[in-house]
Amino acid sequence: MAGYEYVSPEQLAGFDKYKYSAVDTNPLSLYIMHPFWNTLVKAFPTWLAPNLITFSGFLLVVFNFLLMTYFDPDFYASAPGHKHVPDWVWIVVGILNFMAYTLDGVDGKQARRTNSSTPLGELFDHGLDSWSCVYFVVTVYSIFGRGPTGVSVFVLYLLLWVVLFSFILSHWEKYNTGILFLPWGYDVSQVTISFVYIVTAIVGVEAWYEPFLFNFLYRDLFTTMIIGCAIFVTLPMSLLNFFRSYKNNTLKHNSVYEAMVPFFSPCLLFILSTAWILWSPSDILELHPRVFYFMVGTAFANITCQLIVCQMSSTRCPTLNWLLVPLFLVVIAVNLGVASYLESLLLYLLTTGFTLAHIHYGVRVVKQLSSHFQIYPFSLKKPNSD
Repeated sequence: MAGYEYVSPEQLAGFDKYKYSAVDTNPLSLYIMHPFWNTLVKAFPTWLAPNLITFSGFLLVVFNFLLMTYFDPDFYASAPGHKHVPDWVWIVVGILNFMAYTLDGVDGKQARRTNSSTPLGELFDHGLDSWSCVYFVVTVYSIFGRGPTGVSVFVLYLLLWVVLFSFILSHWEKYNTGILFLPWGYDVSQVTISFVYIVTAIVGVEAWYEPFLFNFLYRDLFTTMIIGCAIFVTLPMSLLNFFRSYKNNTLKHNSVYEAMVPFFSPCLLFILSTAWILWSPSDILELHPRVFYFMVGTAFANITCQLIVCQMSSTRCPTLNWLLVPLFLVVIAVNLGVASYLESLLLYLLTTGFTLAHIHYGVRVVKQLSSHFQIYPFSLKKPNSD
């Protein structure tokens, strides 16, 4: 496995022909964030590689996740009667979240500024974004947490899936239309989340216990905003973009089956993970919510990365992801009545396996494309200039 090549020769040939095509119509992004990023990028040294900026932003998101794991391991810290997360932690998380979002917006501008744009840079950026979904959603959960004033771990599980499907929808669009339509929800959510973290430090988590309007609680506003954005903004815009491409006869896949193939693995992942929750003899989601979310998010990221490789190289998306095989076997074992202590062990083993497999996939793909394009992934220096 150490030298396994995940990107096929056909896909490498597709990357050689790839041209970046994206559309951003979000007013917040166009009129506020892009001017801010255009000004900020000028402060970056010209020797700084865009991929290093991308990776730094991702590490900030991971750090926030780990920080909240330490102070709120079981999502009870914000519940009444429990020891709350210190105010300074919310400030740190809010600042780092906005910094991560800013670096994610600046990396592409640095690439164009230094004339170092490559397909690898885009793949690296969006691939890490796919894994970031679980980190920032689970970190946000600590604002409300579980308990009488919070959100149940199952509701958060469903909300996580709303975010995951919203993310993959954009890359499904590009897989079929050849154009990446940047979702409005991302910019709005990142700015809002960063602001809410800071506000939480100022007013305390107790402020979120109170009704927002009549008997409508802030936790209800939280869930309504995520679901509403997906149903009334992200999904309609995606379908509209798909329909326009169909009407203009520019779809890359004409059959319904081929157009929908990218959804097969995510849907199966959702079915299997939900079946595990419902059949669990030890109520695994209540017992290990953070690990379960991470397991699902990591498997999703691997599925999405493979889709991104295919849509960038104009090749067919694989029907099923091989990580679903061990998950399927675990779900079968759970359904047959595996012992409760073994179920927890299986979750940790599966999560570890998924994490190592996804990291291996990412490292090998980056090395393979770096070799193909004859570049260093984290340096602007060319290999042949040594």
